[in-house]
Amino acid sequence: MKYFVTVGERTLEVDIDGDHVRVDGQALDASLKTVPGTPEVRLKVAGRVSSLAIDQYVDGRWRLVDRGSVYDIEAVDERTRHIRSLVGARRGTADGGVLKAPMPGLVIRVDVAEGDPVVTGQGLVVLEAMKMENELKATASGVVKSIRVVIGQAVEKGAVLVELDYAG
Repeated sequence: MKYFVTVGERTLEVDIDGDHVRVDGQALDASLKTVPGTPEVRLKVAGRVSSLAIDQYVDGRWRLVDRGSVYDIEAVDERTRHIRSLVGARRGTADGGVLKAPMPGLVIRVDVAEGDPVVTGQGLVVLEAMKMENELKATASGVVKSIRVVIGQAVEKGAVLVELDYAG
């Protein structure tokens, strides 16, 4: 099965055939195992193992936390991609203009203010979760519309932290 995986501005072609994985035509030794009862998965690529927290949104969109960095990812199969091209559907941001907490945590820093311009990858909020500081970053350039949290506030997974107006 062929998928098109978009991370930020980059789209990768991922072809999975049983235990065989090709990314942009390059064969890789890869496996993915879930950790039962948690949002954690263990990804092994070319002998390197990473523990990731992953959460599905809708329509093939995912939020992934890797060593404190948060990534919004979209994965669609060939058929879906083809249908979108026929109807002219454009890919939006996976978070719909809001930065949400990927896990429960404590807000320890807010690095932006309302009205601030932001660029893709810029740090917005730092959450402490599982004894780690997790810097949550903008997935696209835009302007901070509102800040919905304060330093010291405990938040649940999925809580809206910052609202953004993305440049389109």
